Amino acid sequence: MLEKFELDTAGVREVLKGQAVRDLVDGYAQTVADNVKAKVPSGVPIEVRKYTTDRGAATVVVADVRGMAWQARDGILTQSASAAGLEVKAAGAEE
Repeated sequence: MLEKFELDTAGVREVLKGQAVRDLVDGYAQTVADNVKAKVPSGVPIEVRKYTTDRGAATVVVADVRGMAWQARDGILTQSASAAGLEVKAAGAEE
């Protein structure tokens, strides 16, 4: 029986900043980008922009003026993230 549980915040921080999480985030971002490429005309640039906050992060960008319209009308980024197995929520959405 578990009598006491203590969260090791330093250990969690170390894991989140580690290469394994970075690789996981980058892999999902590339999968989303590949899914988006299948939904737009050939030659439309789709970029994965990797960055770091307090942990590894990435953004998938449709580097085309039509990108916002495709997202608004067809949800190409939302659908592509969902197809990659990611849960998509509105910014600030509570559970």
